[in-house]
Amino acid sequence: MELVLVTPLLLLVLMTVVALGRLADARLVVADTAHQAARAASLARTESDARTGARRTAQAALHHAGAGCSRPTVALITSGLQPGGSVTAKVTCTVALHHLIHTGMPGRVTVSGTASSPVDVHRRHRETLSVLESCPRDGGDE
Repeated sequence: MELVLVTPLLLLVLMTVVALGRLADARLVVADTAHQAARAASLARTESDARTGARRTAQAALHHAGAGCSRPTVALITSGLQPGGSVTAKVTCTVALHHLIHTGMPGRVTVSGTASSPVDVHRRHRETLSVLESCPRDGGDE
C-alpha cells in the first residue's frame, strides 16, 4: 500500500534528475560549440570570413551533437584579428524542455557558452600576403 503512494513521488524525482542531467549536457554542448566557433574564427584571415566560419562551425557542431537548440546565435569579438590577440565567441540557443526529458513538458531554457581562442602571433593578414606575393623575389642566382 505504501509503495503505491511513494511510486509517483519517486518517478517525479527521477524525471527531475534526468532533466537536470540533460540540461547540464546541453550547457556542455553549447560551451564546446563556442570553443569550436572561436577557434574557427581565429583561423580566418578577414572579419567576414571569421564570422561566416564561426557561424557555420557552430551550426555544424550543434547539429552533430544532436542538441535540440532552436535559433542559435553566435556573437563574435575579433579585435581586428590582430596577431597575438584573441577571438571570443558567445553561442546562445533556446532549448525546449520537452527536448530535455521527452515528456512534452512546456517551456524553454536559454543556454549560452563563451570561449576565447588566440590568434596566431606569426600569422599574416590577407592584405600583407598579397603585397608580399606581388613583390619581386631575389633569385639569388648570382
